[in-house]
Amino acid sequence: MDKNVETQTEVTTVSKEAPTQVVKTTKQVTPAVQTEHPQKVYQKKKAIFRTYQIIWYILGVIEILLAFRMTLKALGANSFSGFASLIYAVSDPLALPFQGILRTSATQGSVFEWSTIVAALVYAIIATGIVQLMQMFKPVTPEEVEQTVDSQ
Repeated sequence: MDKNVETQTEVTTVSKEAPTQVVKTTKQVTPAVQTEHPQKVYQKKKAIFRTYQIIWYILGVIEILLAFRMTLKALGANSFSGFASLIYAVSDPLALPFQGILRTSATQGSVFEWSTIVAALVYAIIATGIVQLMQMFKPVTPEEVEQTVDSQ
């Protein structure tokens, strides 16, 4: 017998003179929830998880480049040295959209770019937003839906 079917029996007496009984049987059916095959759900969750890892890795690389840029500029590194030149060349496209938002502080050869801090914050917010957006594509079970809806 199907798990989702509940049978109820109701007995009714029709008349007092001829004691006949009418038996009415009703079935209450709860529709089954359509779920995907567990392997397919696992593959989707695995793909989303790997995408999260890629997003956080890219954010980490961007944040490290911007941190090196800030540190080298704050220490007054020679921009003609190989490493400093490489860091500035790679991080310039990342910091360029934010230059001019805030003033740059300069003291005795040291430069503090406030716009680089703004860039790092904006990139972190964007990465977090993309990950949160991807949560909508993650397969969920009916139990997860019930628990989440009831808790909010």
